[in-house]
Amino acid sequence: MSIVSTVKELALPITKSEGVDLWDVEFKKEGPDYYLRIFIDKDGGVGINDCENVSRKLDVVLDEKDPIPHGYILEVSSAGLIRELKTDAHLEKFLGRTVEVRLFKAIDGTKKIIGNLKSFDSENIIIEADAEKKIQRKDISKILIDLI
Repeated sequence: MSIVSTVKELALPITKSEGVDLWDVEFKKEGPDYYLRIFIDKDGGVGINDCENVSRKLDVVLDEKDPIPHGYILEVSSAGLIRELKTDAHLEKFLGRTVEVRLFKAIDGTKKIIGNLKSFDSENIIIEADAEKKIQRKDISKILIDLI
């Protein structure tokens, strides 16, 4: 099991107990340091107290379970106003909303499509832009939503 998967498993009960949703987990090396980033969300927005509470509780569990074999910096923050939709749950939450789809290679001369997220399945997403577009998920580099 990967570090990210393990941390998601450990963080989920904590985020639920704190009344927030676990949006995403990242583990990255930046320069000489490793960063474990936990992104949380909730209706009405995430406050500093939400981040602190999750961070304190998660820090205790991570120290106890020790899933990361070296030093790292733990950061807990809001998923933000502009966020990447990575999972089916993310897509489901924002069906009918305007999204920006970025592509690995151009389709109809563009690598960016903005439109309403109509539907999705394991293979494709359907976006209503100037016309309905069916886009294979394997061709998508990221899907962003702007909550501003």
